[in-house]
Amino acid sequence: MKIIALSGSLRTQSFNTRVTQLLEVLAPSGVEVNPATLHGIPLYDADVEESDGIPAAVTILRDQIKASDGLVIVTPEYNAGMPGVLKNALDWLTRPGDELKPTFGGRPTALAGATPGAWGTALAQSGALINLRQLGVHLYPAYLRISRAHMKMTDEGVEEELREQARHWLTGFVEFVKKG
Repeated sequence: MKIIALSGSLRTQSFNTRVTQLLEVLAPSGVEVNPATLHGIPLYDADVEESDGIPAAVTILRDQIKASDGLVIVTPEYNAGMPGVLKNALDWLTRPGDELKPTFGGRPTALAGATPGAWGTALAQSGALINLRQLGVHLYPAYLRISRAHMKMTDEGVEEELREQARHWLTGFVEFVKKG
């Protein structure tokens, strides 16, 4: 089984990128979790799409998603919402319009996020639901919400309680993907 874990942050050492890397390490036997980023995806511009086509970074990410059995979106929370770069990437990934269903339609998808704040990206994940429902994904009903990430994910490593929380959540998502 192949799962893409997409970080919604551009920062190299963001907590959310580190969560994608943690999921890669915690993947159960027979499951490959591949971290992915939004690097290289420009702001959506229909004029650019018309003149230059779909950017290579978008095509690469779309191909990774299409080749996967499941998608994990790991979003930061900026001003009570998902970052603009993540929404922008979702917009690009549905272009041209006939790519929406093969990329997202019915794809098992889960939401996760990490923040130094107290709510574990609950508002960003809640806001993302509007977009994900529009895309037609098959949404995993459990969320991985990591609050106080700066205390749980340090230069010394990841707190064991968080590792177990993430392992349990990922195992549940894998079972969700298997059930279809």
